[in-house]
Amino acid sequence: MSPFKQITQGLSRFKRWPKIPLGFRLFLLYFVLVILTTYLVSSTVMREIKPTVRQVSEETLVDMANLLAVMAREDLVQGTLVEGKFAKQINSYGMREPNAAIWGISKPAINHRIYITNADGVVVLDSWQQDIGKDFSRWNDVYLTLRGEYGARSTALDSSDPLSTVMHVAAPIIHNEKIIGAVTVAKANRSVQPFINMSKYRVLSWLAVMSILALIVGALIAWRINSALYKLANYADKIGRGEKANKPTFRVFYEYGLLSDALEKMRRQLDGKSYVENYVQTLTHELKSPLSAIKGASEILQTPLSNDKQQLFASNIESETARMQKLIDKLLALTKLEQLPELEKREVIFITPLLEAIKDSFIAKATNKNALITIQCDSSMQLMGDRFLIQQALYNIVDNAFDFLFESGQINIFVEVHQRMVSIKISNTGSCIPDYALLRITERFYSLPRANGNKSTGLGLNFVEQVIKLHKGELTISNIEQGVLVDITVPTP
Repeated sequence: MSPFKQITQGLSRFKRWPKIPLGFRLFLLYFVLVILTTYLVSSTVMREIKPTVRQVSEETLVDMANLLAVMAREDLVQGTLVEGKFAKQINSYGMREPNAAIWGISKPAINHRIYITNADGVVVLDSWQQDIGKDFSRWNDVYLTLRGEYGARSTALDSSDPLSTVMHVAAPIIHNEKIIGAVTVAKANRSVQPFINMSKYRVLSWLAVMSILALIVGALIAWRINSALYKLANYADKIGRGEKANKPTFRVFYEYGLLSDALEKMRRQLDGKSYVENYVQTLTHELKSPLSAIKGASEILQTPLSNDKQQLFASNIESETARMQKLIDKLLALTKLEQLPELEKREVIFITPLLEAIKDSFIAKATNKNALITIQCDSSMQLMGDRFLIQQALYNIVDNAFDFLFESGQINIFVEVHQRMVSIKISNTGSCIPDYALLRITERFYSLPRANGNKSTGLGLNFVEQVIKLHKGELTISNIEQGVLVDITVPTP
């Protein structure tokens, strides 16, 4: 069984596996990650909202307490705090009705409590008029403030109700650099609870919406991944059975496009029917012609012939034998080349002497066609590779250039180096390659008729392509204004 059929059968079995589809498994993993992330974020935010709001409230109480401490100092020093202007303002403040709507939450009354203690910690003024004369010196807010420290406390009115706590923040009343009393501003935590609840609701709502959107996106991606895999599986199944199938295209997941391209390329290369047909039939045709000529010539030689005729048919047998030998030698060389995973040896090759040697080997052809070969190459230019293979590849290119060269034409060889790559450009003044043949010109056994009517083995440019691939280079063949340009690019040392 061919490797291609093994792979296609393996992919086709993907549809018949009694398992959860890959897309659904990916979505389950994504679902778990989204839920865990949502839970961790929500729980963290929920824990932080309440203390954050209370910290902001405490900071506001600190400012308010210090402001009131400054305002109450004169009345406390003069002993007129209870009947003075400050006391009237505090009482008036406590009776105000703001009727405010803060972010949709109503505030009908003032919920701050203000009380002032003297230097002994006894309450001398209370905006709620309920603890005047009581000793608060043991409460942290008063106790710490009268000793020059930051005084604050949070006291629960009902031990069974966590929302009954009240924040107390005090500020010292200072006269002549002595603390003569303390002002405490108290605020029930229940008053800020609606804002905490509203913040929690908004956070949870947005997290729920974002989680749902993330799950929808994840489901779409998982569905696309799963459908793409099924497309590939169906495609592999069809081409594995030898059916005609259109290669699937992928606009989003380009990796699947690369895989489908690889499957298409593998199908073309390893499909038994087309591969054997293109290879064996062409080879049989190439060998059939010289064998027929040899058989015909040998049969005629068995009849009485003149010496001249015998010499003619003997020469014909020799030339056809040489033709078959050349075809077989090229096939053997190409087969060996294709099996090489990498070059067996590498050496630094000076390009100019190599090109001059190739030019010398074509002196006879150049003389017969009255052609000119020009070489433009700096003597210091080098490349790294197998000298014999590079020489054979360049020889094949120049040989092809002569086959299609016009009479009195010219072959130009130009070498340049760019970004650690050496480029050898070989062009001729001759007939261009038809557009339909440009993409197939390096295929094995594919060749175009020469000017003299002969046809090559179709192995030369395929050999060149294999050599360049072994050298980690690139082969480009294109038409130019007056002929064909072959560009070989390989790494420099």
